[in-house]
Amino acid sequence: MFKRILLLLLISFFASCVPSKDLIYLQGEPKTKKEIYKLNNQPYRLQVNDVLSIDIKAKDEKFVALFKKSSSTQNGTGGQGGANGNILQLGYSVDSHGNIRLPYIGEINVLGYTTKEVRFKLEKEILEYLNNVEDFFVTVSLAGIKYTIWGEVASPGTIVLNQNSVNIIEAISNAGDITVTGNRKKVEIWRNSASGQKKYTIDLTTAEAFNSEVYHIQPNDVIYVVPLKQKAWGTGTTGLQSLTTLVSVFTIITSTILLIRNL
Repeated sequence: MFKRILLLLLISFFASCVPSKDLIYLQGEPKTKKEIYKLNNQPYRLQVNDVLSIDIKAKDEKFVALFKKSSSTQNGTGGQGGANGNILQLGYSVDSHGNIRLPYIGEINVLGYTTKEVRFKLEKEILEYLNNVEDFFVTVSLAGIKYTIWGEVASPGTIVLNQNSVNIIEAISNAGDITVTGNRKKVEIWRNSASGQKKYTIDLTTAEAFNSEVYHIQPNDVIYVVPLKQKAWGTGTTGLQSLTTLVSVFTIITSTILLIRNL
């Protein structure tokens, strides 16, 4: 009887430990896939809740001042606070109708446009508003990439990074990395599309992750790190924790059997 119980506990011990190969990122060598490379390098098209950074430069400072956004005209959205929140304070948020609102020019629809296309639209609007001004320079870019990450990460929440491009490794690193009980082979990414929400899955333990169409995240992505089955069992995340738990179980079972025999 004791041998059977011990064998069962040993099997449970080995099954409850997380193999090291499941904790190592980007194993192997990636194979270049032209289709995925092309997809990942297509220009991003703006969506609702994106925030644009618009910078206008000209020799005439009075001209620039007309379109310079002040704190009293902010329509950007905040992030987690601190540095993440500050980068969006002077941005132009895309509203639910797909518009941004600029001083004097008013509303401009940018939904589905690239930042380059928005720059062309803005230059045209400025020329129409001020006919005698031609010497000016406009820059349009994303004011940052906001995403939400939750599940088995050290610091879940909504994060804003002051970058125009963010990959999945950077996104996870800024959330404190995946915990030991997180499934690196099954990281889910929920993304907005014209047809609604779409779910993608990426395996971060293989170098083939570089070829994934969701290796580069997009603004407003939701990243969910699925827990491993070891967490559901509650047997511990390391070998020592699992051994401690199983020894406790073995002690309880043994004590119960001895107590029943002595009755």
